[in-house]
Amino acid sequence: MALDSEFQKKLQIFLVAAIVLAGGRAAYVVYERHEAMKEDARPKQEGLLKADYYVSPKKLHPYDLRSAHQLTEQPVWARFGYQLTYYPYDRERRKTDFAHEAGTLLPLQKLAIQDVVTDVSPQAPGMKQVMAVFSLDGKGYAVPIGAEQGGDFRIRSDDMFFIEDPHELYKHWPAEVWQKIDAHEVQAGMSELQASFAIGMGIPTGPGDYGARTLQYPNGGKPVTIDFQNDKAVEIKAGT
Repeated sequence: MALDSEFQKKLQIFLVAAIVLAGGRAAYVVYERHEAMKEDARPKQEGLLKADYYVSPKKLHPYDLRSAHQLTEQPVWARFGYQLTYYPYDRERRKTDFAHEAGTLLPLQKLAIQDVVTDVSPQAPGMKQVMAVFSLDGKGYAVPIGAEQGGDFRIRSDDMFFIEDPHELYKHWPAEVWQKIDAHEVQAGMSELQASFAIGMGIPTGPGDYGARTLQYPNGGKPVTIDFQNDKAVEIKAGT
């Protein structure tokens, strides 16, 4: 993840200050003590956001059906809530019912992938869909994770799923933030990433850089609009 503009600005200010203060050791010591006191006093959210930059989720890089079966070896968590449509799946016939959408995966919904198969959708008869099969409440379902045509596979599961528990990947986040995320709720002070983990992806409603813009969240039919400044939610209101 690229450094946001606010962090870059603060970094530049810090470097300039360090150069100026380098000429006088006494002033430098005073500066160091002052900064340490400020760090102890201010909220830790800024440091937590910086820690996010160093999180590097593992990826499987599947390139065919066999390598995609690695998804069955551990749980997965949906990266994008309310974006990934899944369908009823008949295990005996090994067929996906593409005519009836069963739902969309919730934000960070945990799944146990049981199989990875190919199937043909009536909407795209010229290619095979790569489907990840799982169960919910004892019923079989399948979600598309890629396609195959002429022996050429394009599998995007790395972009769709975490294969490590996000709670561990971002364990530096406060417990109260994770409580809100797990309840699919947002609160003031959340970053864009935290909000997306809670209520899915947002759509920009106007200009603005990441962390300094307004996003509209469909939120599974309960739209929410959030204004962000310095990558923190500063205003949360019901959307339309």
